[in-house]
Amino acid sequence: MNAPDVVDVVALGESMVTFLPTRGGRLADVPSFDRAIGGAESNVACGLAAAGHAVRWVSRVGSDGFGDHLVETVGGYGVDVSAVRRDSWRPTGVYFRTAGDRATDAHEVAYYRAGSAASAMSVENVDLASVRAARVLHLSGITAALSEGCLTLLRALMTPGEDRPLMSFDVNHRAGLWRDAEGPRVLLELARGADIVFVGEDEAEEAWGISGGPSAIRAALPEPGVLVVKQGAVGATAFVSAAGRWGLVAPRPTQSAGGRVAPGGSGPAESSSPHVRASGTHPRPAPEPGTFVPALHVDVVATTGAGDAFAAGFLSATLRGLPLKTRLRHGHLHAAAALTTPGDLATPPTRDTTDRLAAVADDAWGTLRLGPGWTQAGTAPEEVRTP
Repeated sequence: MNAPDVVDVVALGESMVTFLPTRGGRLADVPSFDRAIGGAESNVACGLAAAGHAVRWVSRVGSDGFGDHLVETVGGYGVDVSAVRRDSWRPTGVYFRTAGDRATDAHEVAYYRAGSAASAMSVENVDLASVRAARVLHLSGITAALSEGCLTLLRALMTPGEDRPLMSFDVNHRAGLWRDAEGPRVLLELARGADIVFVGEDEAEEAWGISGGPSAIRAALPEPGVLVVKQGAVGATAFVSAAGRWGLVAPRPTQSAGGRVAPGGSGPAESSSPHVRASGTHPRPAPEPGTFVPALHVDVVATTGAGDAFAAGFLSATLRGLPLKTRLRHGHLHAAAALTTPGDLATPPTRDTTDRLAAVADDAWGTLRLGPGWTQAGTAPEEVRTP
C-alpha cells in the first residue's frame, strides 16, 4: 500500500448535517429548515483549504444520504476526503437549531448524534497513516467527549514519536457531551500534550475554574509551545515559549521516501512552516509575555463557527511563517467572516484581502468595521482599501 501524501493539515473529528430555521420562533413552531453542515474540525479544514492549503479531513459517516452530503460538501471546498470511512450500522449525526437571538447565541439546539458513525472512531478503524501524514494535525475536545474509543484515539495520536505531526488542539469544552465529571481533567491533559492550543477565556473558567485572564490560563498551561486565549469581542492573546518560537518558524519539512515528514529544506519566509517534532522531549523554558490583538468591530449575525474560523486563520498564517501578531489578525479576520453569516461555515476572505487587512496600521485596525457580505469581491471597507 502506498504511503499517503503529506498535506499541510489533517483535521480529525465529527461533522454533522445542520438544519437552520427558515424563520424565527421556537423549535416546536418552525415549519421548515435549510440544510447545511457543521463540525469543529471540518470547519477548520474547509477554512484552510479555501485559504489555499492542502488539507485532509478524517472521520466516519453513515452509509446514508446525510453522509453523502457531508463528504461531497467538505470535498467541494477542496479538502481531501479520501480517508473518511462509511459505517453501515451507525447513522450520520444531525442537529437542528432555532434562529433566536443569533448575535448573543441565545437559541435552542437539538442534537441527534448519540451512537453516530463518528462516535465509533477508534485506533482500530481510522486510517492512522493518513492522519499522521501532515505538517499539522488539528484535533478538538469535542472528539474526546464522543466515546471512550474516540478518547483513546486522541491519546494515541498525541503520544510523542517520530511520526507525530505538530499537534493543534482546540479545547472546545462542551459540558453536555461529557458522560461524567472527568471532562475538564481530560481536556487539561490533552491540552498539556499539544503544541498549539486554542482556548476561550470563558471556557477556561467554566471547565477549570481559572479566572484572572490570559496570564492565569498560561500559568496553568505552560507546556504548549503556543497558547492562544480567545477573549470574545475583546480580542485574543497568544503566548509563545522560546522553544516554540523556533519550532513554529522552521524551514519547510521535506518528505522522505516512506512518506514521513522530516525537518530540512529551505525557502523564502512566505513558504516556511512548523517544524515537525515530538512534544515533551525537552523541558520548555518560561513563557514569554503574551501578545494581544484586539478583535475587530463586527456586525454579528451568528456566533456559531467563529472559533473554528479563528483557528483556521491562525493556523494558515502559522503555516506561512508569519509573525505572531499577524497570525492573530488572520484569526480575527477569518472569525469575522463566520460572525457575519448565519451558518457554521462562511466564505473566508481571499488571501490577498486577508494579507492586506492584516497589514494595516494599528489605528486603522481599531476603526475597521465589518458587516455581512464583506468577504465578497469589492466589498472591503473603504478606509482600508489600497489607494
